[in-house]
Parts: sequence; C-alpha cells; structure tokens
Amino acid sequence: MVTALNQPSSLIHEIQLEKVGDWNLFKFSESLQLRMESLLEKKKADEITIDEIAELSAIGELDRIFTHINAMLAAQNDNQ
Repeated sequence: MVTALNQPSSLIHEIQLEKVGDWNLFKFSESLQLRMESLLEKKKADEITIDEIAELSAIGELDRIFTHINAMLAAQNDNQ
C-alpha cells in the first residue's frame, strides 16, 4: 500500500468481520494492520513522508470508527 489515501472509505476493502466469542467484530486485515504499524514506526523515527502522514490519518480515522462500532455492538450484546 504505497499510494496516499485521503478518505478512510478507500480502505473499506481492508476490513474483515471476525467472530470473537459470541460477537462478530470489525477488524483490519493483516496487511492493513502491518501497514499501520509500519507507518507508526516511521512516524516515531521521524522518517514519515507527507503522503504517509495522510495515509496514517485515514487508517487512524477508520480505526476510530470501527472501534466505536465494535463498542456499540458489544454493548448491544450485553443488553440482550
């Protein structure tokens, strides 16, 4: 994944639904997870490019969205 991404929706194909216990949760694909970790390491080492900053921002936005959705699903399951 080398191209700069401006919209989190451009990463939607990298999202998987995974059964965890009784819950179905949204997760990043392994390749997207590894890419995010690589970009975070580059940022930490102050070696990240402007395009990579935009890509990391899009991945982070998607991470926040799916963390929120997963929390809502977990809360709904607890209330049933």
